[in-house]
Formats: sequence, C-alpha cells, structure tokens
Amino acid sequence: MAKSKLHLLTFLFFCCIFLCLFHLTSSLLNPEDEAWLFEEEDEVNMVQTQMGSSKKCDLSVGKWVYDQSYPLYDSNCPYLSTSVTCQKNGRPDSDYEKWKWKPLGCSVPRFDALKFLEKMRRKRIMLVGDSIMRNQWESLVCLVQGVIPTARKRVTYNGPAMAFHALDFETSIEFFWAPLLVELKKGSDNKRILHLDLIEENARYWRGVDVLVFDSAHWWTHSDKTSSWDYYMVGNNLIRNMNPMVAYQKGLSTWARWVDLNLDPRKTRVIFRSMSPRHNRQNGWRCYNQKHPLPFFSHQHVPEPLVVLQGVLKRMRFPVYLQDITTMTAFRRDGHPSVYRRVISQQERQKPGTGLSSDCSHWCLPGVPDIWNEMLSALL
Repeated sequence: MAKSKLHLLTFLFFCCIFLCLFHLTSSLLNPEDEAWLFEEEDEVNMVQTQMGSSKKCDLSVGKWVYDQSYPLYDSNCPYLSTSVTCQKNGRPDSDYEKWKWKPLGCSVPRFDALKFLEKMRRKRIMLVGDSIMRNQWESLVCLVQGVIPTARKRVTYNGPAMAFHALDFETSIEFFWAPLLVELKKGSDNKRILHLDLIEENARYWRGVDVLVFDSAHWWTHSDKTSSWDYYMVGNNLIRNMNPMVAYQKGLSTWARWVDLNLDPRKTRVIFRSMSPRHNRQNGWRCYNQKHPLPFFSHQHVPEPLVVLQGVLKRMRFPVYLQDITTMTAFRRDGHPSVYRRVISQQERQKPGTGLSSDCSHWCLPGVPDIWNEMLSALL
C-alpha cells in the first residue's frame, strides 16, 4: 500500500514538472508582444472594477473630483495647437486643469507614460475622426512625450495622417483625419457628395494598426448652412435631403461592415469614443467665464447620435468597445477655450463679446481629453 502511494506521488511530481516545462516553452513560442490581445476578460475588468468583484464598473458614471496633483504636463508641450493652449492665450484661471474623473465603485489609474509605452511597444495606435479627436491625439502625445529624449521622438505626415514616433519603443501614436468616416468627394459642377456606402479610400490607412480609436458625430449634426456636403449618395442614387440621423446610421453601418469584414479581433482592438458634448448655446457664449464643472443635471439627456451609435455597435460581430464619455464630459462646460483660442489684447478682454468668437466645442489642454486618455490607457 505504501509502495503504491509512493508511485502515485512520483507520477504526480513528474506531471507537474512536465506542465511547468510546457508552459515555459509556450511562453517562449508566444512572445509577450501578442499576449495583450488574448488577455482574459477578468484581467481587463480589474482596471474597471473593485477588487474581487465580477461585475464590470461603468466608467461613464461618476463625478469630477478636484486633484491638486494635476495636470500631468503643461501648455509648453511642443505638440499642442495654438488654439487649445488656453493658459498661453491668456486664460486667467487654471482650476479646469485639476479635475479628475472618479467613476462610482472603481477608479481610473493615473496615466503612466512609461507603462503605456511599454504596453504599446512595437505597436501602432491610431485615433480616427474629427478635430475633437485631433484634440485627444495632442493630449495623448503630450502625456507620453515628456519621458522620451528629444532625439528619440519625431512627427511624420502622410496625407490625411500624422504620427508621433517613440523610436526606442518602436511605437507610433497616429491621427487620421476622417470626420465622417465615409467618403466625401467632389462631383460634377463642383458639388460635394457624401457617399454613405463608400469607405475604402479612408479605411486603407487603418489596415495593420494594432489599436484603432474612432469618433464621428459632430459633422453629421451641422446645420444646412455649415454642412460639408451638398448631396448624399447611396449606390447610384443622388439624394438632396435626408434626416441627418438616418444618414449617420447609414454611414456608421458602412464603417461597421468594413470592420466586421476586414479586421481580426485577435490582432486589432477597436474602440469607439462617443460624442464630445458642446456647450455652445447663446451663440457660443455659454462656456465663457465658466470656472467649475456643473455639479449636477436637472435632467439626463442622451444625445440622438449616441443612441444611433449604440444601435450600430450592437449589431456588429466584431467586439467594439464603446468608450462613453458623453455624460461625464457634459459636466465640463468650464473646460473649453471659449475666447482663449488665441491671444487676445487687453482692449478686447475689457469688452468680451466684441469681435471675439467663443469656442465651446474643443477643449483646453491640459484638460478634459487627458482624462479620456487615462480611461483609454486603462482599457488597454
């Protein structure tokens, strides 16, 4: 009896050694480069949930808390557009830089540039969309560039694309200009035609990218006077008038079909960031001189573009993560450039509203988009 127990223990011991060797070999055959694509969902959830909780935390629900340790960089970052460097442009207050988003029941980790770059080593991340996405791209580049020596970083341009390269990490953080995602072309008589069922001209730039982050909403909601097209086109049908949300749904569906047919979820992660709210009522002056986030809403409003986006994503086969920043950002009417989109003279400052325009769509940097990128980093 004792001899049989000894044999059993010996057998189990050798099994354990074999399994350990097998695991080590597998690790060497599957480099760490690829591991991030196959992480168990629970590992990802740990960023979004309380320890030990199996229920996902909704990052979009929470509150803004003042944090003196922010911002994570300053407006001297060389990659910022002049129109978003509100401190340089003379904005007198700076508290808008010091608010951090605190989801209910969990937390978003503070952005760690080296950890982010290590995670993205030998990878490409591309932010695709409109000028608000360019706003976010500049934020992300400024969040990482401070830990990279000057000689080991550069920006390159390729048509509608631009890329920040962290050379030692073989990483690129890219922006691609495609505010409508689908194709906008010139037709006969110089008419601008929005092809709701064509996308390949833009999408060819997205192939081979490891992480794709999309947004598209603002241009679809422009009024007739500010619209970027004269006609819609579906197939051979030229259409003069269409409900903008119907057009948006058709355009997003074209994008969704392309993602479903052309991307492999084992090789590419896709995130769609919801629309960034504007505070431009009262002819764009609603955000002027605002110094604090709104404490609450009298009523919750879900914008129609977000409803359309949610419907399209639900019908997709490809697992797209919806990064919902709409409600959390709606509190931040204090974070826009307003009149500080350029340096203004003392005389102009004394007469606000005289000859000045107020930008209540884009965001001061450092500022709100830094928090979107903290969330993005946590998701990755």
